[in-house]
Amino acid sequence: MAKIKITQTGSPIRRDKTQRATLVGLGLNKLHRTVEVEGTPEVLGQIRKVHHLLSVEEAA
Repeated sequence: MAKIKITQTGSPIRRDKTQRATLVGLGLNKLHRTVEVEGTPEVLGQIRKVHHLLSVEEAA
């Protein structure tokens, strides 16, 4: 699997609790925090759910 670099660019304020929990599940809980994760189908589904709060790029 390829590594994916995810940066939180949007705030979870006034969002559904499930979207907040998805961000925590990805390892993000503050703005401009960045994590590198494996590109598994589970992670890609989480990214798709909160794509409007994230910036996603392929890790080198």
